[in-house]
Amino acid sequence: MNEQAFWFSTGFEHITDAEGYDHILFVSLLVFAWPLEQYKKLLWLVTAFTLGHSLSLALSMKGMVDLPRNLTECLIAFSILISLIYQLFTIKRQPSVQNAVIYFIVACFGLIHGLGFSGMLHSLLGRNSGVALPLVYFNLGLEAGQLLIVGAVVLFSLFLTRVLKVPYQRFKLICLCSIALITLKLCAERLLLLL
Repeated sequence: MNEQAFWFSTGFEHITDAEGYDHILFVSLLVFAWPLEQYKKLLWLVTAFTLGHSLSLALSMKGMVDLPRNLTECLIAFSILISLIYQLFTIKRQPSVQNAVIYFIVACFGLIHGLGFSGMLHSLLGRNSGVALPLVYFNLGLEAGQLLIVGAVVLFSLFLTRVLKVPYQRFKLICLCSIALITLKLCAERLLLLL
């Protein structure tokens, strides 16, 4: 396997790994930000998230940003919780925040999530000074993995709402409540690690 393929697959596997379910939860929540018909806005939202975590990964690899691991993991959990609360408040209407603001907020959450990836990337690179190429391909792998997650959630949503005729708002509420249970547990566990 060449170097590009290694870093691409590493990024892809990291985002789709069941142990990194916090990132899967966040990306899944992004799907519910817009109605399914507005898929272009969704793709831009996922891209904003990618740009955020790409920037924090780059800054971290250059030693410009460094937060304690437990704090980073706690912030990731609370970014999911904040996104979830926003989704619950906008469940019956279009998002009230202007589009640009939503993209900015998601990019900021991406910054936090990128710090979660940085520890693993540091351990793989070691003292290697050439981080640009691995970082680019790692991020491309992350983006491909995120798009796979988005695609799976969208297809599942379409199957339930279009084929089985489950009302979209009901399906969305069930998904958000399920994610809420997992997120509350995640926040409690990570908050305890800080104490």
